[in-house]
Amino acid sequence: MPVPDPYYRQDLARVHHEGFAFHAAAVAPGLLELLAPILESGGLILEFGCGSGLLTRDLVAAGHRVLATDASPAMLALARQTAPGAEGFAVLALPDDPLPRCDALVGVGHPINYLPSLAAIHQALAAMADALQPGGILAFDVCDLTYGQARRDAPSRGWVAPDWALVSEFSLPSADRFVRQMAVFNRNEDGTWRRDDERHDNVLVDTSTIPALLGDHGVDAEVRDAFGTEDNPTGLRVVVGRKAG
Repeated sequence: MPVPDPYYRQDLARVHHEGFAFHAAAVAPGLLELLAPILESGGLILEFGCGSGLLTRDLVAAGHRVLATDASPAMLALARQTAPGAEGFAVLALPDDPLPRCDALVGVGHPINYLPSLAAIHQALAAMADALQPGGILAFDVCDLTYGQARRDAPSRGWVAPDWALVSEFSLPSADRFVRQMAVFNRNEDGTWRRDDERHDNVLVDTSTIPALLGDHGVDAEVRDAFGTEDNPTGLRVVVGRKAG
């Protein structure tokens, strides 16, 4: 069930794909090491919030079977081009859409923070834990409450490329909400420019509560600073767990 007005419409999806690939590249080595048992067994990875398929591409190149999912149809269209070797692609919006059974669940770029409330995040975490096969691996990153605190007075930022530009204004309306108001500019084929505005509201999480919640659903999890040796931004934490079995 796609969200009515999804984040990452076509113009911002393109900008994110071309200008912000560095995070997927940084986390891929650590994730591939964590997922080595899944590769060995030929298990299925469900990637949630796959975006434009940047991590998907690395997982597929390593030999993994991947079902790539995202709530943004525009992102998913890019993912089909970026990682054509994936086993499948599907529009999937947590927490309401059912998750297929899988041997690993992976999500980077803090996709779970895009859910509308803490209750929705808890519901999604429970659903992810329940979807894992016994012995399955759960690995995702998430913005902690400290993510907002570290950016409370952050100035607006801009990024410019030959065919696009992005300006982001940041705000912290409450301790558990981080907001980016973005103006996205893309060049048309005739040389003119078009603008699309997106507002991204991220629900920040006290990550110390996540292991207990996952534990109630059979996943032994811990919160870390990184999947491997990557240097993540302040407040971006990593959750890694394994389903009992």
